[in-house]
Amino acid sequence: MSRVFRAPGKLVLVGEYAVLDGAPAVVTAVNHGVACTVSPAPERRIETPGDDRFARTTLETLDAPPGRYQFADWNPSPTATKAGLGGSAATVVCATLAALSLRGEHPRASTLFRTAEPIHRAAQGAGSGVDVAASAWGGVVWFQDGEATPLEVEIRPVVVWSGRSVRTGPRVMTYLQWRDRTRFVASATEISHRFVSDPIGALGASRRLLEEMANAVGLSYRTPELDHIATLAQEHGGEAKPSGAGGGDCAVALFPDLDAAGRFREVCLRAGHTVLPVQLTGGAHEVPASPQPVRDAG
Repeated sequence: MSRVFRAPGKLVLVGEYAVLDGAPAVVTAVNHGVACTVSPAPERRIETPGDDRFARTTLETLDAPPGRYQFADWNPSPTATKAGLGGSAATVVCATLAALSLRGEHPRASTLFRTAEPIHRAAQGAGSGVDVAASAWGGVVWFQDGEATPLEVEIRPVVVWSGRSVRTGPRVMTYLQWRDRTRFVASATEISHRFVSDPIGALGASRRLLEEMANAVGLSYRTPELDHIATLAQEHGGEAKPSGAGGGDCAVALFPDLDAAGRFREVCLRAGHTVLPVQLTGGAHEVPASPQPVRDAG
C-alpha cells in the first residue's frame, strides 16, 4: 500500500538576508510545495521530475527504508520557471518526513526541522533555515537563530510572479561579503517586530531597507516588473515587496481589506502579470489514505 507525504513551500515576508546574521524573520507556508508517494519496492528507488540532489541526499543521509519514492510538485505554480517558493527546502522536509514515518516514527515539527535543516544546508551550500522552518511548522512563523515560533497574525497575501527566476546562493554570498552589516541587521530586526502589529507598514519598510542594502553592496534587487507591482500595490492602499532574495521570483503584497486586494489582482492581470493562487497552509504531513469503497456482497 502506498503512502503519500506533502510539504508546503514558503513566502518570506520580512527579514531576508539579515536572518543570516541572527536577526528575526517572518515567513509563512503556502500551498505550493512537494509531494512524495512511497510504494513498496525491494530496494530504495528515487524518482524526481528534475534535479534529484535534495531528495537523494536526504534519503541517503537518513538511510530511508526500501521503497519507490516518487517526488512531484504539489500544486505547481503556473510559471514557466521556478517561482521561488522554497522547493528545495520542501523536498528535504518531505523526504525527511517520509523516511522517519516509514521507520515508525511520528516526528513533531521541531524534530522535523532539526533533522531536515542541516541536510538542506549541506545540499544547498548555505542558508538560514527559514524556508525549512516554514515547511516543517506551517502557518506564519517567527524564525530566529534556528528557532521557530508560530505567530498569531492574520494576513491574506497576494502573490505576483515577476516574470523571471533568480538563484539565491550567489546573492547570499554577495551579502555576506559586505562588512558593514550592523545597522542593516538592527533595522531589519525592528521591522520584523513591527510586522506583528503593522504587517502592511512593515512590508513597505522592509522593501525600502532591502533596496538600500542592495545599493550599498551592488546587488541587483529591483527590476522594472517588481517596481511596477510595488507601485500598483501602493495605489490600492497596500504594500508589496520581493519575497526572498530579490531580482526576480515573486512579490508578496498585503492590503487592509479584501476589496483592495481584489482590485490589485485585477490591475495586475490587466497589466500582464501572473497572480499565483496562493493560500496559507499547515506544515508537512502525511495525507490520510482514501477509504476503500465497500462492495456489495450481493
